[in-house]
Amino acid sequence: MKLSDELTWRGFVNQTTYKDITSIDGDPITFYWGVDPSADSMTVGNFALAMMVRHFIDAGHRAVLLVGGATGMIGDPDGKKQERELLSVDDIARNKAAISKQYRRIFDGKDLEIVDNYDWFKDMGYLDFLREVGKHVPVRQMLGREFVQDRLGDEGSGISYAEFSYALIQGYDFLHLYREKGATLQVAGSDQWGNCIAGVELIRRIAGGEAHIWTAPLVINKSTGVKFGKSEGGAIWLDPAKTTPTAFYQFWINCDDAGVEDYLKVYTLLGKDELELVLAKHTENTGARYAQKRLAEEVTRLVHGDDALRTAQSVTACLIGDAPIGEASDSVLHALRAEISSVQTAADASMIAVLVNTGLASSNGEARRLIAGNAISVNGVKTTDEKLNPGMFNNARMLVRRGKAFKDTALVELV
Repeated sequence: MKLSDELTWRGFVNQTTYKDITSIDGDPITFYWGVDPSADSMTVGNFALAMMVRHFIDAGHRAVLLVGGATGMIGDPDGKKQERELLSVDDIARNKAAISKQYRRIFDGKDLEIVDNYDWFKDMGYLDFLREVGKHVPVRQMLGREFVQDRLGDEGSGISYAEFSYALIQGYDFLHLYREKGATLQVAGSDQWGNCIAGVELIRRIAGGEAHIWTAPLVINKSTGVKFGKSEGGAIWLDPAKTTPTAFYQFWINCDDAGVEDYLKVYTLLGKDELELVLAKHTENTGARYAQKRLAEEVTRLVHGDDALRTAQSVTACLIGDAPIGEASDSVLHALRAEISSVQTAADASMIAVLVNTGLASSNGEARRLIAGNAISVNGVKTTDEKLNPGMFNNARMLVRRGKAFKDTALVELV
C-alpha cells in the first residue's frame, strides 16, 4: 500500500500544503517533527504522532526529531488560555533526556536523528534574531493567529511578548533544518498548523525554497469528546513510573466501542486485512471486548515490550478472576501491589480491620455495613464473615473486593 493510501486509511490526514497527497509516495523526503519538553514523558496523545512517523520511516523517508530545548524555555502558547509557567533550565534538561530516551526505545532499529534547537539558538544574539527572522514576518500575520485573538480579546488574559514570539522560534527551526538537514516537510498534530506555516513562509521568504506541512487529526475519545494528552487530566503516560504497564494495558482494554476501530488504526501496525478480521470477530460478541484486548496487547508490546505485556495480562487475569491469585508469580505479585492496596495479616484477623487498613472502608462502621450488605467478596465469592479464616486463602493470598470495580480490590497476604 502506498504511504498516502496508508495514512488516509489509518486516519492520519488532516491538513497539508501539498496540492496532491501522493507527493509523499515518491522519492525519499527528509522530514521533522518537534516535541515540547514540558514533561518528562510522552503521553498516548504524543504516541499517535509517533506512530504516523513510523509509517513515514517505513516508506523510506528520513526522520529528524526535534526536542525543543529552546522552545521549551518559552512553552507553546497555542490553545492555552493563560500564560504558561516557565520551567527551570534543569527541569527542561531532565525532560529532554527522558523524552529522547523514550523515542529511541520506540524507534529502536529505525533510522532516526534527534536534534535540539537549543544548540542553534544558544549563541544567537537578539539583534541577529530580529534581522534574520523578525524582519521577514509580518505582524499582521502573527496577530491573525486564533489564540492571539482570544488572548487579546475582552475576556482574554493577555499575552506576553515571549509567547507572542513563539511561532518565530519554531519557524526558524524549520528554516535551520531546511538549510542544515535538507528537511522539506514538517509533520505535526492539527493544533500546530499555524506554527508550521510560519516555517514554510520563512523558507519561502528567506531561502526562496519550497517546504511543506502534513498534519494529523488529534485523537479524540468519541464517548467523551476529550482528546488524549497530558493537559486534559487523567493522562496516560508512556513512562512506566508514571503509568504502570498494567494500568497502561487496562486503559486500552477499557476503551470505548465507538473509538476502538480508530485506535486500532492509529496505535497498532496491524495491516488492513488483519484489522478487519479483528473487528469482525469483535462484532460477533462485543461484550467479550476482543478488539480492545487485541488493541491493548499490540500497544503495550510496542511501548513496554513482551515481558511487561505478559505481566500486565497476568495481573489483569488475577483481578478479573481468570487466574487464581495463589498461582501468581513473584513478578506478578510485585506488579499487583503497585496497582492495588495490599496488607499482611494473620489468618484469623478481623475482616473489618482488613477493609479499613486497605482503604476499602473508611471506618469500622462502614466496614460492618459493607459486610452486612453483601458488598464484600473474597477471591470472587461473596462473604458476610467479619473474621478471616484459613480457608479464604489460596497459597497464603487472597483478593478482597468491595463491589465490582477492579480498583476497589486489595491483596491480603499471610504474615
